[in-house]
Amino acid sequence: MSFKEQVAELSKRAIAAQNIALTEEATKNALVMPFLRTLGFDVFDPTQIVPEFIADVGLKKGEKVDYAVKINDRIEFILEAKAVSANLSQAQYSQLYRYFSTTDCSIAILTNGIQIWFFTDLDAPNKLDSNPFFKFDLFDYDDNDLKELEKFHKEKFSIEDIKSSASTLKRMKATINCIEAQFNDPDDEFVRLISKEIHDGKLTAAVVAEFKPIIKRAFDDLVRQKIQKKLSAAFNENVNIPTIKDVDSVTQINDDGDGIETTQEEIDGFNIVRAIGAELADVSRIVMRDQKSYCGINFDDNNRKPIVRLHFNSKTKFLTIFDAEKAGSRFDIAQTTDIFKAKALIQAVIQSYVGS
Repeated sequence: MSFKEQVAELSKRAIAAQNIALTEEATKNALVMPFLRTLGFDVFDPTQIVPEFIADVGLKKGEKVDYAVKINDRIEFILEAKAVSANLSQAQYSQLYRYFSTTDCSIAILTNGIQIWFFTDLDAPNKLDSNPFFKFDLFDYDDNDLKELEKFHKEKFSIEDIKSSASTLKRMKATINCIEAQFNDPDDEFVRLISKEIHDGKLTAAVVAEFKPIIKRAFDDLVRQKIQKKLSAAFNENVNIPTIKDVDSVTQINDDGDGIETTQEEIDGFNIVRAIGAELADVSRIVMRDQKSYCGINFDDNNRKPIVRLHFNSKTKFLTIFDAEKAGSRFDIAQTTDIFKAKALIQAVIQSYVGS
């Protein structure tokens, strides 16, 4: 299998394991060791993988980190695993910090089997950065993420390339954070920067206050246009992208006519699921059936082949995403476009139907 196919298989495994592998040991066996295999390592070869690696740190003796990963007899990674249910942002991983400075390793990895965080020493030599330079999520990744992850493969590993990429990723992350902050709440300096290009007069405080909501709305419209282009590109030219005005073009919506109201938000969600599925199957096979309590999206218009249920009828929005065994798991979202974050999960179930 290609690296992309191996990661897709690992993602499917993670879907099944997330409700079963509840302890650290179970997570290691179900997800962490398969992850290391995906990176080209023989997990049973002690010259490549050293479990329960011990390195004395100052007065602390006999402490262990879960795995040391060797390439050409040199420790390149140390890895600490948490249970699949662990929130990595709240996890304690002090061993990584201590061991990083006492070994010659280049990379420290923290993972709960689904999210994999990569750390190095960009800020100060031989001192682990407090923030990861790269995060990979088995439930939410794209081709660019795969390219970054493949750099850690045993056969492709180059610490020079990785550190160069890490520096770029760090700057990109800082840039994205800055742009996102301006997107959510543009400050006066940014508003002035844009306004001077379109306003001939003096930029008084009143003018800046007038332009601020206009610029925020322009950001919102730009994002919507980008999403629409992405959706349009996913469909064949002959496939109509429905809106609330032509909702009848969507197969089987409101087939009982029993007080069901299909909202534009549900239509948007349906279009996003179709766009995600377009990489694997003809979009005409992905069909919406709206119900009173949820909006169902099925494969081949078959209730026995559920893909996603959209729960948009209350203040808290979430999806029920099904797997190949028809078991549903909840995926919370803040806005409709967050459905793209569930791309790997949605494609996994569609792929199971395509191959059946």
